[in-house]
Amino acid sequence: MKKVSILTMSAATLMIFTSCSKLGELSADNFTVTPNPLETQKGVVPATINGHFPEKYMKKKAVVTVMPELRYSNGVVEKGTPATFQGEKVRGNDQTVNYKMGGNYTMKTSFAYAGDNKAEMFLTFDARIGNKQFDVPAVKVADGVVATSELYKQTVLSTQAAVAPDAYQRINKKKLDANIKFLIQQANLRKSELKNNSVQEFVKMLKQINNDREKLNLENIEVSAYASPDGGFKINDKLAGERQKVSEKYVNQELKKIKFNAPVDAKYTAQDWEGFQELVSASNIQDKELILRVLSMYKDPQEREQQIKNISSAFRELADGILPELRRARLTINYETIGRSDEQILEQLNDDATKLSIEEILYAATLKSTPAEQKAVYQTATKVYPNDYRAYNNIATIEYEQGNYEAAKQCLQQVKNLPEANANLGLLALKDGDVAGAEQYIAGATGANGLSEIMGNLNLAKGNYAEAEENFSEVYSNSAALAQILNRDYVSAAVTLKYIKNPDAMTEYLRALMSARMGNNSDASEALKEAIKKDPAFAKYANNDIELEKVQK
Repeated sequence: MKKVSILTMSAATLMIFTSCSKLGELSADNFTVTPNPLETQKGVVPATINGHFPEKYMKKKAVVTVMPELRYSNGVVEKGTPATFQGEKVRGNDQTVNYKMGGNYTMKTSFAYAGDNKAEMFLTFDARIGNKQFDVPAVKVADGVVATSELYKQTVLSTQAAVAPDAYQRINKKKLDANIKFLIQQANLRKSELKNNSVQEFVKMLKQINNDREKLNLENIEVSAYASPDGGFKINDKLAGERQKVSEKYVNQELKKIKFNAPVDAKYTAQDWEGFQELVSASNIQDKELILRVLSMYKDPQEREQQIKNISSAFRELADGILPELRRARLTINYETIGRSDEQILEQLNDDATKLSIEEILYAATLKSTPAEQKAVYQTATKVYPNDYRAYNNIATIEYEQGNYEAAKQCLQQVKNLPEANANLGLLALKDGDVAGAEQYIAGATGANGLSEIMGNLNLAKGNYAEAEENFSEVYSNSAALAQILNRDYVSAAVTLKYIKNPDAMTEYLRALMSARMGNNSDASEALKEAIKKDPAFAKYANNDIELEKVQK
């Protein structure tokens, strides 16, 4: 009997010792994960874990490392950031947990997104007391991944790539000026002045316009006569008027010689203070600043003239270098150059493209109705003007639109120093999920045509949804709608989805997501059916999409 009692007591003691030493199981009730289900952000799956060690769990010499794991249904296991906790008698730098009281803790982690929305988050444990390791079973703490933000890799495919624009304008406004100078207090036209280069070019241009009405169009001719501001107003008014008359008469005589009936608008300025100020400002006169101050202080012409004459050291320079330039008449031809019409450009393109300018060839591509025709025109441009890289870039935009991404990249690699090419390389990087590379390319796209839309895609990928929505303010696209949905601006998203020019399966899928978020499961179901009808691949994706679980029930 005594031996049996001793054995019984020994077994009980051993059981107590073992239970005191062992680290037991933890329950999912000991952990809260935010968010749950998990959600992708900026290409990763972040999570905040709030945990609780129960009373008398953490033995005084125990060390427990908590390792988060995200186990995807496709077999991929991503490990998060671990956290280590220790008992009261452990000498270390980790968070200490009281044995009697237990303890709460918070740990942040993130997982790489493996392209699979079906996933389970587990916490695994490395538990030790001294050198002895204990088996603490893993605990499932979260289920599923909402990966709507990752759809940018799909929406970017329908983004309008940056087209390098042409600078062709059929009608361009031009102006040609000629100057006739007069001697002081005189209004007669000197032969030497009528033979100066500017006047001869004026007459020559009148003849060209008259002889080539198809390519040149005269708007009007202006005659502006002036008197310098020295001398009284009455004298200058009469003098400037006479200079206007003789100059206008000269222009009309030249028009009559070539039988050109054209309007002439004539005017004069009695005292050209404005011209005087411009010339003084541009001069190196010693007292320039003083003269300019006088002009700003005194508005009365006579007072101005007297005050300037009082600056005796400067007045001689004015009399020799400034005032003679103001005794003049300016003759101006306002005209337009008229380029080839659309029909003429296309005809010349077919006959001999080498006779077209690069701007005309690039413009010709915009007159074509199909991508294949446009591509052919751009290829012609690369042959005729191989050093203008816009055509290579624009071929790349067509390849991108057609899903030929490698061909697009090869075209862009031939381009140098073109902002649109950098923007498009950024799009290709976003398609592959390379946000850092995209940002580097797009940083070199300043001034690119269509940059705002591409910046919107970059901000969308970076998780800057408000900024992306602002970038897309004038754009109706799948990416714009996705930014608005992620920014919870469902009213704007509905408008965007309505006005997308060529809605595709992704457009309908976004409509389903938006409707589901708004609680309109019936509308979401119809949109999802339409998405799958347009692209059956969305059926598999939707089956794994947590956002559409209620829609598919």
